[in-house]
Amino acid sequence: MNRRQMIITLAVWGVLIVSSLAAAQFLARLVELNVQRAELSYSAFRAHVDAGRVERVALIGRRVEGTLREPLAVANSQGKKQQYREFATLLPDLSDDTLLPLLHAKGVEVEVRDSPGLGLVSVMLNALPFVFMLILLYGLWSGMRRGGHDVLAFGRSQARRYVPEHTRVTFDDVAGAEGAKGELREIVDFLKHPDKFQRLGAEIPRGVLLLGPPGTGKTLLARAVAGEAGVPFFSITGSEFVEMFVGVGASRVRDLFREAKANSPSIIFVDEIDSIGRQRGLGMTGAHEEREQTLNQLLAEMDGFEPNQEVVVMAATNRPDVLDPALLRPGRFDRRVVVDLPSLKEREAILKLHSRGKPLAPDVDLAQIARGTPGFSGADLANLLNEAALLAGRAGKSRIQAEDLDQARDKVMMGLERGSLIITEEEKRGLAYHEAGHALVALSLPQADPIHKVSIVPRGHALGVTQQLPQEEKHVYSRDYLDDKLAVLMGGRAAEDLILGAPTSGAENDLKEATRLARRMVLDWGMSAALGHLALNTRPDMDYLDPELGRRREYSEVTAHEVDREVRRVLDEAYERAGSILRSHRAVLDGIAQALTQREVLSGDEVSKLVAGILQPPAARWPRSMSHTTPVRTGEVQPA
Repeated sequence: MNRRQMIITLAVWGVLIVSSLAAAQFLARLVELNVQRAELSYSAFRAHVDAGRVERVALIGRRVEGTLREPLAVANSQGKKQQYREFATLLPDLSDDTLLPLLHAKGVEVEVRDSPGLGLVSVMLNALPFVFMLILLYGLWSGMRRGGHDVLAFGRSQARRYVPEHTRVTFDDVAGAEGAKGELREIVDFLKHPDKFQRLGAEIPRGVLLLGPPGTGKTLLARAVAGEAGVPFFSITGSEFVEMFVGVGASRVRDLFREAKANSPSIIFVDEIDSIGRQRGLGMTGAHEEREQTLNQLLAEMDGFEPNQEVVVMAATNRPDVLDPALLRPGRFDRRVVVDLPSLKEREAILKLHSRGKPLAPDVDLAQIARGTPGFSGADLANLLNEAALLAGRAGKSRIQAEDLDQARDKVMMGLERGSLIITEEEKRGLAYHEAGHALVALSLPQADPIHKVSIVPRGHALGVTQQLPQEEKHVYSRDYLDDKLAVLMGGRAAEDLILGAPTSGAENDLKEATRLARRMVLDWGMSAALGHLALNTRPDMDYLDPELGRRREYSEVTAHEVDREVRRVLDEAYERAGSILRSHRAVLDGIAQALTQREVLSGDEVSKLVAGILQPPAARWPRSMSHTTPVRTGEVQPA
């Protein structure tokens, strides 16, 4: 039993004892109060004593309670006569020396009692409210401490310390991120063998900044560094430094670094450092003042390290563009390690790591799943396997099958099936032709990615989808590939115009994606004959950030008009390519749409079988006015 439990136990027993005594006294007093007594004046009392009518009396302080030898008729509060034998009165003066001799002379039995206000039980009863108040205050104080709001420790660090022996994480527990692990192994080597570097006059890197999208394993990598080095690991988020009181954050920074230095060699990990490390001087409120004081103290502490002090500060953020320049200069965060989204091989390794302990059926191909999840982070892949396990368990299966993983991927990417959504036959026909247009154009173009699945089952906000899986990981996309991708995106709208005779709202996402891609081709990659080899868009050099983030227009209105015209031309040409293919293979389009209407979901192999023997080999490349004066270029593109 710890100290807190012992105090609570003693308090409970004390309350029970006092309550029992109080209850006993209350019952006794209640019995006394139930006895009906006549309230007599002192003169009437003396007269009854002189007349010999009093049998016995009890002296309780100034109060006298007694019993008469014969009943006495006395008027009650309602004016009615009532018979009493018990009576009570008050003495006018405690120093009356004539009362006791008179009582003895008349043969009255005399009893003397203590005043009820002077007993131990009465004292304890008076103290009972204070006991309850102390217990209540202690409970509130303990609750605030458990919630991390100890009023006596505002300035203490809220960092959680992990001891590697208890929660050991190594680089073997981190799949993928080989480049980041290579950079961090040098930090591990320094923490393990600092003398090897100090002999050469080298100083430890004081700060390591992990950059990357959410879910890529930045926190796990920091813990792996501590596990590999075998040193204490202090973890805290940037928001835990800041409270409503100015100066608390700076005090917590000092306390954190003091504790880390006392346990050196050690690692301090600050997650989401952008919450306190934002650029200073952008606000005048108290909240900004507190944040800036916290940042100033952090900068001072990182500068205050001795050259041989074995403390490394690691921080993680997905918004390095907003950090204060003083935080990023050499001498503070010397190293910047980019933890990017995993590649194809890394996704396969992550899937193998997270599939440990999960029974997989023989038909599960993790390499194919990795190929079908471009743009997934490590957290997304772990969630994918977990969702597949839940689906298999819900169906009563003993193993996770390939169809479970396929359904889980659809659920993660597009959301749950909307089974309650009622679609009319006319809407279903329109959806089938829309998705058939995408599929047919994709099968007709040589650079388009292979089709994995075509579905008109509503999921999330999408009423249908045509999934394409690349054969291999691509980082540099050619102009031909981008043109084919735009044509595939326009295939749905072209099919609507061809079959339905009017566009629908189902092409909303296709048009957004196609417009975004066309603008990047014109603005970022110089794929426009009219504008030449210019990159007109300036934005932060971080691929995982929103392409529109930080966009600043640094060209004239005339150039902006030309950009809009070129983007429209690119999209119009992609639409014409898609429409030409659909008109040339109208029978194939009808066949795919009819099969989708009947079955709702078609695999890539099934779509290929539908067009086998009907669809002719792809013709020569569609002429493009954009590139007739410039050679085909390649450009870096974010995976769609």
